[in-house]
Amino acid sequence: MTRYADIPKPIRSGIVVVNPETGTPQRIIVLQFNPDTLERSIAPQSAGDSSDGGAGGTGNGDRNEALRLKGPAEETWKFTAEIDATDQLEIAAPDGIHPQLATLEMLVQPTTAQLRAASRLSQKGTIEISPIEMPLTLFTWGSKRVMPVRLTELSVNESAFDVNLNPIRASLSIGMKILTVSDLPAGHRGADLYMAHLAQKERLAAAARGGSVGSLGLPGADVLSGRG
Repeated sequence: MTRYADIPKPIRSGIVVVNPETGTPQRIIVLQFNPDTLERSIAPQSAGDSSDGGAGGTGNGDRNEALRLKGPAEETWKFTAEIDATDQLEIAAPDGIHPQLATLEMLVQPTTAQLRAASRLSQKGTIEISPIEMPLTLFTWGSKRVMPVRLTELSVNESAFDVNLNPIRASLSIGMKILTVSDLPAGHRGADLYMAHLAQKERLAAAARGGSVGSLGLPGADVLSGRG
């Protein structure tokens, strides 16, 4: 008979804010519920134009570049996360889910200290003020998907409130871009983490079971070589 203690505890997805210099986690955000679906978009970075540049074609691409890549594919993720204070009644929540929402919102906001520092530089007459750099953010979806990301979208739909108008239930649409070695400087910890993520993909691809020419309805390999 299966006991509750024998049922494995599900792994949660989450976001980790990391110090890029030391690699020390500064904040760990564990999603209360794993999203039901993930929408992933992967766009190859082709060196040549994708249009046809052959005879009779309208494209102007370089034929020598048709199979070349400029760098890693651009990958974006979108998912919906749910936060519900009523699912954790044993935990005191005098502010509702304000703290959880604020934690996520601060991933796309500079801090007051950073804004004041930029304001002081402006008042001193500094001609060029560098954009504020945010901490390195990682998204984790199990042990096989740990990657540096930048949040590109955060849409919040609050659907329930307590008597003090604190939100107690919300649905969040989160969009993020996977940061690659094309986005980060050489030697950056995020670039190393992306390379580890890509190496994991390579290992998984190598473990995939290959098909056969016959299953494609082709008579032999010569057809694919152009000699059939």
